[in-house]
Amino acid sequence: MNACVSLSTKQAWLLANDAVTLGPVPITHGGTTHPTPTGTWPVAWKDQEHTSSIYGDPMPYSVFFAPGGIAFHEGKLNEDSHGCIRLEMANAQAFFNSLQVGAVVQVVP
Repeated sequence: MNACVSLSTKQAWLLANDAVTLGPVPITHGGTTHPTPTGTWPVAWKDQEHTSSIYGDPMPYSVFFAPGGIAFHEGKLNEDSHGCIRLEMANAQAFFNSLQVGAVVQVVP
């Protein structure tokens, strides 16, 4: 299972064998102050009950994939993040359960 994110359309997908298994689902990402990096990375680690060490905010169902602590996690979709990809709760749970360490995440503009 891998994931793809489109920042311009504010959507994300889960894929298996090049076929979409979930999505597109709505996301929020970093704004101009804290942009979400584009590129391709492997999932580095996961934490179901993570709290940001920088901002003190809860980050349920975190799947970390990019330098600087960038992750998929549950969060508000009505405001920019500090660079992470925020998902609705059900989608955050699906991404957490589906993406394993080493899975590929691609983020495009």
